[in-house]
Amino acid sequence: MPARVDDIVTAAIYDTYLTRQKRRIVRLVEEVQLRCKKAGLPAPSGKTIRRRLETIRAEEVARRREGPGSSEARRLTSAAGHGPVATGPLDIVQIDHTPVDIILVDEITRLPVGRPWLTVAIDVYSRCITGFLVSFEAPSATSVGLCLAHSGVDKGAYLDGLGLDTEWPIAGVPRLLHLDNAAEFHGEALARGCQQHGIGLEYRPKGQPHFGGVIERLIGTLMGLIHDLPGTTFSNPTERGTYDSDASAVLTLSELEHWLALAISGRYHHEVHEGIMEPPLARWKRGIAEYGDRRPVANSREYLVDFLPVVRRTIQRDGFTLDHITYYSDVLRPWIANRDRCRSFLIRRDPRDLLQIFVLEPDGRSYVTVPCRRLERPGISLFEHRQAVRAIRAGGRAQVDEDVIFRTVEQQRGLVKAAAKKSKAARRLLARQTPAPEKPVDRVVVMPTIENECADDQAAVSPPFQMERW
Repeated sequence: MPARVDDIVTAAIYDTYLTRQKRRIVRLVEEVQLRCKKAGLPAPSGKTIRRRLETIRAEEVARRREGPGSSEARRLTSAAGHGPVATGPLDIVQIDHTPVDIILVDEITRLPVGRPWLTVAIDVYSRCITGFLVSFEAPSATSVGLCLAHSGVDKGAYLDGLGLDTEWPIAGVPRLLHLDNAAEFHGEALARGCQQHGIGLEYRPKGQPHFGGVIERLIGTLMGLIHDLPGTTFSNPTERGTYDSDASAVLTLSELEHWLALAISGRYHHEVHEGIMEPPLARWKRGIAEYGDRRPVANSREYLVDFLPVVRRTIQRDGFTLDHITYYSDVLRPWIANRDRCRSFLIRRDPRDLLQIFVLEPDGRSYVTVPCRRLERPGISLFEHRQAVRAIRAGGRAQVDEDVIFRTVEQQRGLVKAAAKKSKAARRLLARQTPAPEKPVDRVVVMPTIENECADDQAAVSPPFQMERW
């Protein structure tokens, strides 16, 4: 912009926008156009004014609009004199967890089962959500790994699987991860995966929670959307009031994931973000056009494996045994023959599917896929597996074996399905048998008169009688 026009824009920003009255950007644009008209100068477009606002630090905007002592200003203030400054897409990605403010129901019985957890990652430069994971499992290294895997890969197939025609082009390997100091962010799986893909790790300074202001604000935004869903618990009991979250719950875990994917790709990415003054997706595309594509993920399967949880096991004559399940393949034969000279193997597995594991070769160059020894086994998750083990041990069985585990899982699934059918049938039968309530009839009371009692000795000694009709 010409110097005189730039001076007018700067003055209008500080006089109109950066005030405690917190006027909207549209009012700032009108003020700039009015001042330029009075000065006889060409007024810049609204888009130009928005980009001019981007040059002002977010903490200064919060300090002037919210007040220097406000929580928003403290949250955006840097921890040690400087905050995370991203120069392009995927330059810095922040990850965090939160319990979701909603009660979910079971997939089959549709009865309330509790609140899930959300793990989400955001690109600091564009404010685009790079990936997320919603699960009933508490935050762990598994949650971090699965969220990172979702962040890095192309999401076209994921959206197609959900039946969504929205756009979510965010993919690639981040340069730096900003994390808090929770234990799940210090695990071997995350460290090895980041080292293998050249991803730096940086942790928030202790006692400085506002250092992760970008991800915390995102979580607040998502929870605000969740509060519009049936079954929400709101942010606190006071806000919830007399609302019965359990009775109102209708969504399952998979349905909530579907809803979140639509909310992110179809709404959040297209709305103006107050921190950058433009839609996150527009900022992402502009950054890609200016800085070029970030490091793409060449092989999505290998990228996922590199962030899966790590366990170590020695090889036996029948292969590897993890949690009472044996895995074997002919590719293991040379290692089995030399098992006396082999140290323990590094193994990764996807907790959503225990039918196969990924074993790192002794030279450390690649992973070998090893299936479950019994190929006819049904696919089960680690959550289902643990439930089955608890059920077996509760029955007094000291020794747990693979056959019992899979049989128990199948029986549990069958019981739940049968119970659901019986409950539905009983409710339908009860609805047919229950008669409609009749309209009550006025009560009629017939009493003998005093004259009749005196005229008739029998009536005088007999108690008055009543006839009631309903």
